[in-house]
Amino acid sequence: MTKALLVVDYTNDFVALDGKLTCGEPGIALERYITSLTEQFLNEGHFVVFPVDVHDEDDPYHPETKQFPPHNIRGTSGRNLYGALHTLYDARKKEIHWMDKTRFSAFAGTDLDILLRARGITELHLVGVCTDICILHTSVDAYNRGYNIVVHEQGVASFNPAGHEWALGHFEQTLGATIIR
Repeated sequence: MTKALLVVDYTNDFVALDGKLTCGEPGIALERYITSLTEQFLNEGHFVVFPVDVHDEDDPYHPETKQFPPHNIRGTSGRNLYGALHTLYDARKKEIHWMDKTRFSAFAGTDLDILLRARGITELHLVGVCTDICILHTSVDAYNRGYNIVVHEQGVASFNPAGHEWALGHFEQTLGATIIR
């Protein structure tokens, strides 16, 4: 079974303590695990994708403009990858597929499905933030497209602890995902 790793939205705005929509300490705690897992997938020759949220400031047509404070604004340091993952990306960017996304799901409005199918990928490993938003919506879309889903519990976090726990249960019980604990 061919697999891919999706590292979703692990950016300064979502992780750093001064981020615009931060998970804070729970997000920071993922750094070593996500970086190590990314390096492992790269070393094993698997497809690695960084779907990264991007917004234009004060976009009147984007639904998140009214829901959340401005975050991951195009051209700002808030969109930079957090911590050691940024360093790994700089060193190995030719091996990593960076993908801008404008919606919660990494599939919405992107060519992710085409890229995965072209490589014969059937299993998606998910890490990043937020468990109950972008990881959840990406997982639902992956499920609806027939992918096997693996969520790494040590690699996901949210600014909403109750939402995080609910999403982990939903992945396993409703989407049939494997949870790596």
